[in-house]
Amino acid sequence: MPLSKNQTPAALDIPQDVDGLLRLAAQSMFDVLARSTEGMMVVDRDHRVVWISEGYKRFLPALGFSDEHEFVGKRVEDVVPNTQMLQVLETGKPVLVDLLTNKAGTFLVSRLPLRNEGGEVIGALGLVLLDHPETTMQPLITKFARLQQELEDTRRQLAAQRRPKYTIASFIGASPAALEVKRQARRVAQTDSTVLLLGETGTGKELLAHAIHAASRRAHRPLVSVNIAAVPETLLEAEFFGVAPGAYTGAERKGRDGKFKLADGGTLFLDEIGDMPLALQSKLLRVLQEQEVEPLGSNTVMRIDVRVIAATSRDLAAMVAAGSFRADLYYRLNVLPIRVPALRERLEDIEALAEALGEDIARRSGMPQKLLSPDALEWLGRQAWPGNIRELRNTLEQVSLMSDDLQLTARHFQGEALAPLAAQAPAAPPPAPSTPTSTGVTTAQAVAPLPELIEALERDAIARALQATGGNRMAAARLLQISRASLYERLAKWPDLESKVQVSGNA
Repeated sequence: MPLSKNQTPAALDIPQDVDGLLRLAAQSMFDVLARSTEGMMVVDRDHRVVWISEGYKRFLPALGFSDEHEFVGKRVEDVVPNTQMLQVLETGKPVLVDLLTNKAGTFLVSRLPLRNEGGEVIGALGLVLLDHPETTMQPLITKFARLQQELEDTRRQLAAQRRPKYTIASFIGASPAALEVKRQARRVAQTDSTVLLLGETGTGKELLAHAIHAASRRAHRPLVSVNIAAVPETLLEAEFFGVAPGAYTGAERKGRDGKFKLADGGTLFLDEIGDMPLALQSKLLRVLQEQEVEPLGSNTVMRIDVRVIAATSRDLAAMVAAGSFRADLYYRLNVLPIRVPALRERLEDIEALAEALGEDIARRSGMPQKLLSPDALEWLGRQAWPGNIRELRNTLEQVSLMSDDLQLTARHFQGEALAPLAAQAPAAPPPAPSTPTSTGVTTAQAVAPLPELIEALERDAIARALQATGGNRMAAARLLQISRASLYERLAKWPDLESKVQVSGNA
């Protein structure tokens, strides 16, 4: 509206300078927001609430405060659960539309930084735009909740993939060689030094790497595995160190984190380290020494905290001598070496391994677990096992799936399908012809009632089995081809058998 002849700018209190006009506009806008929004608060640079609007006061009882004097002056994170005002204060960036949920309800909110004349953030303004938006914005709220649930599910799945699958107890065996490996694994798990696992293929090096991580202080952080032999040489550097956004044609626009970055705070398992190209070995050495990586196409160096466990079936010392593996990298990896013994060096563990592998095969196939007869265990113990535990599992799985019998004997392992394996050791001798043995049944007993004869035969057979196995109940049950539960029932029925035979505690 134009001014009348008697009106002047001073009479209307309109400032002549621009700064004054801006201050008046800001004050006017502040007053409008305070009246039109559901609530408003101001916090200072130290996170303290310095003012709340009249509308905001109605939320105080739900937040646990009787009046504004208990609320104003407190740090905002202490009085408003799930607040993001701190993020605005730290970054200086506004959050224009967001959903805030706490014990007072769900709100549609905005958060704006407050700056002084020099542009420095001196506080933040929070506005409650809508109270209980689920009543008027149900489709948006539903979509937001679904996306949030999907995000949480994805995070859980990724976390599960990065968790260790095995513990030290998963390394089956009680032989001196197996016990020594487990002792060393527990020892190195207490440190952050690099571990080098040495051993033939199929001995359980990856299992041991998982076990060491699970027993370490990093167990709650990721375990990332890389099989160097399975990654093309041209992609190894990107796989390890990551790629900056737009580093080369075809690269992802957002970039890609490398395995070192993904394992930050946790453990990186480098399997088949002996297959690493010479050109990449020097870069790996630098990462191990400096604990920092530089993604491809980037000039930014990122600090990392990664514990490395490497494994190889090759003779790294011989490769160093031949010039195909860097000596300095070898010494950097060979800080805590653990030699994983071959299966032929701990044949006494075959029975325990076969039982554990048999349980897993039955679980995966959905078939009943097959029992192994004594002659089958004896036959397995005579093989060379160049493929070690992996070959043992393959053999057990093949025979279990190809046979309908519930008990596997040496005969099952000597079929045509296993001819190459059977050729590794001399064939098992044919079983001796069965001869009549004394069962302790006299002529007078022969005309006794059948239940009594059966009981006498069972007692005598159990006593002989316990005697033959040195009192080992598990072995005796296997020899008799009955379950352990059945054997325990009979021992409870005939307690005098235990006084005749020294029964082992093995069950």
